[in-house]
Amino acid sequence: MTRKERASKIHKILESEFPEVPIPLDHKDSYTLLIAVLLSAQCTDERVNKITPLLFSKADNPYDMVKMTVEEIKSIIRPCGLSPMKSKGIFGLSKILIEKYDGQVPEDMSALEQLPAVGHKTASVVMSQAFGVPAFPVDTHIHRLAYRWKLSTGKNVKQTEKDLKAYFPKEFWNKVHLQIIFFGRKYCPARGHNPEICPVCKTYGRASLFK
Repeated sequence: MTRKERASKIHKILESEFPEVPIPLDHKDSYTLLIAVLLSAQCTDERVNKITPLLFSKADNPYDMVKMTVEEIKSIIRPCGLSPMKSKGIFGLSKILIEKYDGQVPEDMSALEQLPAVGHKTASVVMSQAFGVPAFPVDTHIHRLAYRWKLSTGKNVKQTEKDLKAYFPKEFWNKVHLQIIFFGRKYCPARGHNPEICPVCKTYGRASLFK
């Protein structure tokens, strides 16, 4: 079975299990989504969703955000981890959005990637979930599952993204990456995983990993 054939069969399982998938991070617009995704680095979505209401009650747009100090931002987002880097990034990108983009989040991958603390994955999520532009954000969980499901070699996140884009139709990228995340949480966790009850692994997974 080719990887593309396997991807097609896995896609049918994902559609069956998760025909509708919500965006995991609470937000109201592209700016609040950008901040939430930035905060989610090495942090759970659940924790981010507890912290962002506190932050956004003070500043839910770049103009109000730059009125705060980096230390004030850091004190609020500390539970999300990496607060020194994230707070500087939030303040810095807010300042740039005001100076270069009239306070708006640019609908451009390259422009997003040039913002402080915004990497390719974060930019991909914003393009996908805020603007509906086809993208395939790959975090550590999707990277792990793509290898486990024999859809990629697992060499690096960049290669995994390239592989998944090749094997899933472009019109489904924005939905599939969310389906994989939700599926992984329910059936295919990193620890305590039972391949015999996982709808994908029991048929299409890398069985040798579990012997």
